[in-house]
Amino acid sequence: MKNAKGKGAAKVSKEALKPVDDRKIGKRKAPSKPDKGSAPKAKKEKAKKDPNKPKRPPSAFFVFLEEFRKTFKAENPNVKAVSAVGKAGGEKWKSLSSAEKAPYEAKAAKRKVEYEKLMKAYDKKQASSADDDESDKSKSEVNDEDDEASAEDHQEEDEEEDDDDEEDEDDD
Repeated sequence: MKNAKGKGAAKVSKEALKPVDDRKIGKRKAPSKPDKGSAPKAKKEKAKKDPNKPKRPPSAFFVFLEEFRKTFKAENPNVKAVSAVGKAGGEKWKSLSSAEKAPYEAKAAKRKVEYEKLMKAYDKKQASSADDDESDKSKSEVNDEDDEASAEDHQEEDEEEDDDDEEDEDDD
């Protein structure tokens, strides 16, 4: 009987160690599936992009890459893959010294200044259009109030006229 207990105890200990062994080996467990009864999460809607908003300026690397693409395609007309151009451009950029990168960084800085000017103008335009919307709303609210007040005034005038008419009829 001792042997049976020992074997049973050994099985329990192996089963208890099994998840630990799986982690050591690197086995992956299947991802837990959500319950069918739980409601699916609603996806957040992205804010719509404004087509009038200025595009961000390219970095110094992308300024370099514009020029590098032309030379690379001239040297390698058979290479059609965009990834090949990108990889070659990245390697070339890494190999450049800071003095060689300076003109590209200057161009990028100049484009960034222009972009900031455009963004300031864009932001002002957005703010003014937001103010116009608010002022339109406030005008309509004021107009509504004026309309209500004038309607009440007209109603009072009509009642006064009716009273005058009734008095005139009484006099006759």
